[in-house]
Amino acid sequence: MNFDTQHCRALITGASSGLGAEFARQLAPGANALFLTGRRVDALEAVKAECLVLNPALKIYLHACDIATDEGRGTLLESVRQNGFQPNLLINNAGMGDYGTVASAEAGKLRAQMDLNMTSLVLLTHAFIPLLQRPGGIINISSLASALPLPAMAVYAASKAFVTSFSEALAVELAPERIVVTCVCPGPTPTGFGKTARRPEGEDTDRDGQDFLRILPQQVVAEALNALHSGKACVYPGLGVKIASRLFRYLPRTLLRPLLRRRYAKGTV
Repeated sequence: MNFDTQHCRALITGASSGLGAEFARQLAPGANALFLTGRRVDALEAVKAECLVLNPALKIYLHACDIATDEGRGTLLESVRQNGFQPNLLINNAGMGDYGTVASAEAGKLRAQMDLNMTSLVLLTHAFIPLLQRPGGIINISSLASALPLPAMAVYAASKAFVTSFSEALAVELAPERIVVTCVCPGPTPTGFGKTARRPEGEDTDRDGQDFLRILPQQVVAEALNALHSGKACVYPGLGVKIASRLFRYLPRTLLRPLLRRRYAKGTV
């Protein structure tokens, strides 16, 4: 089973920048309609303008809200219904991270990561499954970080491990309903993620060795859409990320733990 994005009607979260905006741009030429949501209405308007250049006949709906909250998700669902938007593709792209240890983190930011990366994704998926036209598709954005415990980004990596596991199970559950579920696990990608994840006056994350893994958002999205079209349950975009994911998954924990300790110690010296 696969999903053809031609003439799709897609709802994209976190669509104001980064991968979400790139999904909108790549879907725009062949889509029938897009529903873009994010927290910044001006940024959503800018993405809409870009998409209309690519396809002037495209119908685009915007709704600014914070989907990490019950109120935000409620207003999003109400806006979808009021606009008569009938999606057949849901792209759960919104997410956030936090560079630093758990002990030194603000409790509010720890909660925000869990609310956005896990709770929001699950509840929006649950709410939209009955609304998705069949055949339908769901793309969940996870991360290469989901493949290993990651000191100094512990909650982010754990939340993305949740997304990957949830997506794999959902793919099996929804196959009889003709809904394809694809989990996307990119490595380092130049988006606005780092700006949000970095704490005020805080240190940046250790980027040693990331050049081998880094690819552009355009490639991440292209591989994600190809994977959805092919009916793949999980994709690791980029050759370096594919190799790293297998290494992380199959390397014995007795060998992985000393490597993680050494990398963490280097960053704290």
